[in-house]
Amino acid sequence: MSSVAKCLQVLIVDDEALARQLVREYLGKHADMVIVGESANGQQAVNDIAVLNPDLVFLDIQMPKLNGLEVLELSGRRSGVIFTTAYDQHALKAFDLHAVDYLLKPFSQSRFDEALAKACRSLGHDAPALGQLLSEATARLTRILIRDRHLVHVLPVEQVAYVQAQDDYLSIRCNGRDYLKTQTLSELAAQLDPAQFVRVHRSYLLNLAHLQRLEKRAKDSFVAVTACGQQIPVSRSGYDRLKEIMEAR
Repeated sequence: MSSVAKCLQVLIVDDEALARQLVREYLGKHADMVIVGESANGQQAVNDIAVLNPDLVFLDIQMPKLNGLEVLELSGRRSGVIFTTAYDQHALKAFDLHAVDYLLKPFSQSRFDEALAKACRSLGHDAPALGQLLSEATARLTRILIRDRHLVHVLPVEQVAYVQAQDDYLSIRCNGRDYLKTQTLSELAAQLDPAQFVRVHRSYLLNLAHLQRLEKRAKDSFVAVTACGQQIPVSRSGYDRLKEIMEAR
């Protein structure tokens, strides 16, 4: 039985029913743990975390549509997480952080108890570690996640034509539609391939794959025209960056 006196509310997230059942059985040995819900996919997990606000989440990393790290990003969860995964030991080096534990499938009751004790000791103190993990995992995005009420839009980065900063939001143009995301342009730019997405203006990121042509409007004024016909202002420094990258290709 765990030594924590307070009953902790637990959410189990895994797309495999047998995996959720195993966690339930192992938690049954701990009278101070109360299972408040189970999520069978990433989308459900995002909603359940928001509604249930559990103390502890057992979170599978490999899930269809939304993986565990994307669940963390969308939910804003930064504490009380134990990862469960089928990755091999070498691939888990990135997750081997003091405040966050992981369970490598298949795991035993004793290994489960060890991870549970570690998570309980660090509960409420693992925000920096999770923040580091998310930063490393999303260093080069392959898709951008947009949460819109109860919907999650998954945008492949190669289909994003450009991104525009609008006050506290970003307007992301993808497949002829604009999506709003709460993030700074600098933060998103740091997560995208700089050889593909170029900061052509203080308010714009341009995907070079969607650049149709550059038009000169004045002595030092240029406009980038995308394949969809959108005209994007290009600053002098933005032009220099575009020229450097395009000449290197």
